[in-house]
Amino acid sequence: MHDFTQGRIARPLTMFAVPIILGNLFMQTYNLVNAAVVGSYLGKEALSAVGAAYPIVFMLMSLVIGIASGGTVLVAQYVGARDRENVRRSVDTVYVFVFFASIVVTVAGIWLTPTIYRITNLPADVMPHAVAYLRVYLLGTIFTFVFNTISALLRGMGDSRTPLFFLIGSNVLNLVLSLLFICVFRWSVVSSAWASVISQGVACFAFYYYLWRKKSDAVMHSGKVFWSAPIFKAMLRIGLPTGLQQSFVAVGQVALSAIVNGFGTVMVAAYSAAVRIESIATIPAMNFSQALSTFVGQNIGANKMDRVHKAFGKTLIINVVISLFLAVVLVIFGKPIMTMFTSEQAVIDEGYKYLLVCGPMYFVFSLMFSFTGLFRGAGYTLVPMLVSLVSLWVIRVPIAYWFSAQIGTLGVWIAIPAGWVVGLALSVVYYKIGRWKDKRVTETIYK
Repeated sequence: MHDFTQGRIARPLTMFAVPIILGNLFMQTYNLVNAAVVGSYLGKEALSAVGAAYPIVFMLMSLVIGIASGGTVLVAQYVGARDRENVRRSVDTVYVFVFFASIVVTVAGIWLTPTIYRITNLPADVMPHAVAYLRVYLLGTIFTFVFNTISALLRGMGDSRTPLFFLIGSNVLNLVLSLLFICVFRWSVVSSAWASVISQGVACFAFYYYLWRKKSDAVMHSGKVFWSAPIFKAMLRIGLPTGLQQSFVAVGQVALSAIVNGFGTVMVAAYSAAVRIESIATIPAMNFSQALSTFVGQNIGANKMDRVHKAFGKTLIINVVISLFLAVVLVIFGKPIMTMFTSEQAVIDEGYKYLLVCGPMYFVFSLMFSFTGLFRGAGYTLVPMLVSLVSLWVIRVPIAYWFSAQIGTLGVWIAIPAGWVVGLALSVVYYKIGRWKDKRVTETIYK
């Protein structure tokens, strides 16, 4: 467990972020390999089906995961305040919420899947594969929620290493099953979804049992559940804006997908592959943001604002350096990387065009996420939500819709970094205003 309230700043912050980055890199590497296997063995329709599922899954799950993240902020601040009783109350409250929410999401998602795909104008040759794949994938919703909750709670307590091992195990099993089902048994793309459900379930049960045996505060132990209505209200107050923010982003991705879908299967496949590459390139910025949130939460809980400002400055520098390096890599090697997914030149060329437009702007994305991590750790999540709302629905989607009618999919690619630029500008304005550092959110829960 990391205690961020004393000692050095840059090294422990980096050491805390590295396991999160490695875990997500491993997970996204699996996604890349899985997409490459699906595209190579089952064709561009199957690749498009897997790619089309991602924004839908994100949309269905983002609200719940965002709300649960409010509990993680509370846990971090209670850890910083050395208040173990309320750490346990917060943990149990999060689990109760996640359990019931997962049932709702699973049922609603399976029911609405065909309707969502019809609204997004998914090509007819992709539709049957996409509907079947997503309906099976959603059966593992509860496993995904619980696994992510355990990982987030442990990070709030200062432990980012333990989730890494179970995440690696889950993805290794997932990859083995996918290769077995698709390459050996020659089953359809739906078998890839079954591989995900099985591996998520095994990892979830193993992770929870391991921590239960260790009597970790990140799981429930006694027969009595420490549900707390005041903590749940605080969790909603902190997490709901984050959940709504992620939902706006998810629905925005669906809207962008709908625009891309109108250009046919080749463009859908190119977009699917390029976004998967981008998901790896943006991992460092997103995960240093998560690490910063935990650092900020603990130090605000301990009333050490000087450490908060120093950590934020170091995070900005780290994120910019990494994102600029990755941009250079994608500009030089983007086209060879695209060949992992398909041999069709039209798909490769269009995907590379996406990387050329968005890659050089990843440093803007990384700066924006650094501010988001700072605000979330302080418990001020409403502003990041509003920033996302404006940058996505006032800038990105309208520009994508209008530009795509004029210059094709290039207009969609241009709209994405345009949203990042506006989001960063708004974040800087709120940072200068300074209301995010007014007080600890835990001080008001039982008042």
